[in-house]
Amino acid sequence: MSERTMQMLPPVALRMIELCEIPSPSRDEGAVAAAIVPQLTALGAEISEDDAAAAIGAGCNNITARFAPIVDGGTPIAFVAHLDTVPPTDRIEVELVDGALTNRHPTILGADDKAAVAAFMTAIETVIGEGRPHAGIELVLTPCEEIGLLGAAQLDPATLAARMAIVYDHTGSIGRVVQSSPSLSSIEATFVGRPAHAGIVPENGRSALLAASRAIAAMPHGRIDAETTANVGTISGGTATNVVAERCHVTAEARSRSERALASQLTAMLDALTWGASESDVDLETRVDRVFTGYALDPQAPQVRLAQRALERCGHTPELVPSGGGSDVNALIANGLPAVNLCNGMQAVHTDEERIAVEDLVAMVDVTLAIVDEARAAW
Repeated sequence: MSERTMQMLPPVALRMIELCEIPSPSRDEGAVAAAIVPQLTALGAEISEDDAAAAIGAGCNNITARFAPIVDGGTPIAFVAHLDTVPPTDRIEVELVDGALTNRHPTILGADDKAAVAAFMTAIETVIGEGRPHAGIELVLTPCEEIGLLGAAQLDPATLAARMAIVYDHTGSIGRVVQSSPSLSSIEATFVGRPAHAGIVPENGRSALLAASRAIAAMPHGRIDAETTANVGTISGGTATNVVAERCHVTAEARSRSERALASQLTAMLDALTWGASESDVDLETRVDRVFTGYALDPQAPQVRLAQRALERCGHTPELVPSGGGSDVNALIANGLPAVNLCNGMQAVHTDEERIAVEDLVAMVDVTLAIVDEARAAW
């Protein structure tokens, strides 16, 4: 990006460019954390960390930057964002195209969730610079969100002064508030057959790959209903084309905003796996794990109403929407901290078309400042 273009961009965009160009795939967040912490320290934050990195194999701990309240009687709040991204497959070199930041190269940008980090930090910088009254602010930066909300799951809300958390981690127009999110379970299946020479005695073999293929073909996946989806993510196995494959490993997931529908879908997927193994006369090993638990927020919940009021102050029309994805909010709520996720204008996340409009970045700084102002009251 040319120096002239950079000079025309607002501070929030410049900060996001800086952060996005530091690669931080899950478990390798250390470099971006190292860039952010000195900036927060310079703003006067009290920095604390937990032991999440050792517990989950992350590139950094959960990092909390605390700014003490300067008014009494309000609601201390936490702004939460994750530092990791899905793995980039090329360089990240941010460019401006038609008013939006995107990557010059064919891989992710990293707006998910560095757009939120940039908006939060820029707003806090404004609060400190203006001496703006607030009831206590904490910025919590988490690792390993993209691989199961692992960092946020390790966060102990008792270490925070905040009584609610605000997250910006969903695609969609500013003004949308995520009211519900699904539970997600993962499936790992290993088919174990019998190897044989494929050209001499194939009849002596039992193909684990064939068993897996039969199972996947029989399995319900994709859009199951309005609340439920399922997907086969990876399949791997075999050793050579002239060997009947002895082993095959399959990973899959199911998610739903209905626990009953999720249980039914998992049963259907496991039944298909069992059938595929039986039809091919191979053994099957399966494991099912709950990755995160869903939620459905009461429209009158304090964190929802606070967010709506802040959005209205900024001229947006709040709209409660369901989501098919998870976020740190799932983990925060499971751990007992009221939280809400706001859409922040990110588009095509996790793809090489990922982008975010500069005007949306600026708008989310304004929303953050409005949340700070609204939190001066008791909620």
